[in-house]
Amino acid sequence: MSTPASRPLWRGRALALAGIVLLALSLRSAVASLSPLYGEIAEDFAVPAAVAGLIGTVPPLCFAVFGLLAAGLERRFGLERTTIAALVAAALGLVARAAAQDAGGLLAGSAIIFAGVGVGNVLLPALTKKYFGDRIGLLTTLYSTMMAVSTFLPPLIAVPVSDAAGWRTSLGLWAVFAVAGLVPWILLSIRERAAAAAADVDLEQVSTRVFGRMWRLPTAWALAIAFFVSSAIAYTSFAWLPTILVDIADVTPQVAGVLLSLFALIGLPASLVVPALVARRGVVLPLFMIASGAGLVGYGGMLLAPAAAPWLWTSLIGTTPLLFPAVLTLVGLRTRTHDATVALSSFMQSLGYGMTMLMPLGIGLLHDATDSWTIPLVMLAVVSVLALPAGFVLARRKTVEQEWEQRHGAW
Repeated sequence: MSTPASRPLWRGRALALAGIVLLALSLRSAVASLSPLYGEIAEDFAVPAAVAGLIGTVPPLCFAVFGLLAAGLERRFGLERTTIAALVAAALGLVARAAAQDAGGLLAGSAIIFAGVGVGNVLLPALTKKYFGDRIGLLTTLYSTMMAVSTFLPPLIAVPVSDAAGWRTSLGLWAVFAVAGLVPWILLSIRERAAAAAADVDLEQVSTRVFGRMWRLPTAWALAIAFFVSSAIAYTSFAWLPTILVDIADVTPQVAGVLLSLFALIGLPASLVVPALVARRGVVLPLFMIASGAGLVGYGGMLLAPAAAPWLWTSLIGTTPLLFPAVLTLVGLRTRTHDATVALSSFMQSLGYGMTMLMPLGIGLLHDATDSWTIPLVMLAVVSVLALPAGFVLARRKTVEQEWEQRHGAW
């Protein structure tokens, strides 16, 4: 599999670099910026537990639905214009949520935000492939790090900003990144259209059959499974890990909150190191073995001796989502063109998030049915191990186009 010759990072693509960074910052800030403010919001209007639960379900649901639609939107409108639409939706949703007059407004604003984010999630690997095909590892490191920062930063400053300027300002300020992100993509879209018009080139993308082909390719399924494992562990931990630790590990709620922060922070060094290991060194199977093994040992520790070393068990469980930057890097490496990258990214994320959205609810129902955390923890340990066979498939250095050609003939 050939790799494009490297060229200076900034030359001719500074706008794309800025656009990718700002898009990445816009994709996660809304997820964690709301829940710390429910107390302040309650002073203006009630947020019933049922609505709060729905708001928590909206991200993976929208990521699945709009991730599935992203390939068609990109094919119809082009990569840059679809990116603009995703950022507009995120910005409008953030402003609408900040201006909400009741719990329904919070829910509606969140749905608009995550519709845009669901599309943006799919487009990031494709934008990287198109503009930085020679620097996939570096750019994936950059944007996955920005996503990690925009995941743990909002909860840290949400309450201080709310105390200083009100909860509406605290919620709405994140729209700044989405609005700023529009500028480079609007300029790039204009430039792309002008270049196409001058060359009399049709910007329409590949046949709709490209997405359909992903259902028949082991590499696509392996990426979807690995993405599911990473997302399922992450979203289930954000929903239930503090409760589990308080119930079985004999820690206080305050300590449980610190342990959840530890779980989230482990993703930052992973986002810095993993893409380079995958792109430059071709290290795939060892990373998948580490992720699966760490999850298995972490959940095993929670089952057998939860109070003995809750910090260690949490750290090990937090290692499993290192699969997230790994699969984002592999999406670009396992395709030849950016349009195939869109199709593969859409397949992986829509299927992965579609399965993920059932996990927090399923874990809660299992706990309620058994009045114990044993079966839920066993289930999570099994989920961790699912990444291992996916790693064997993804360790083969084949693009999806090559895989299709070997199995079914011409791409």
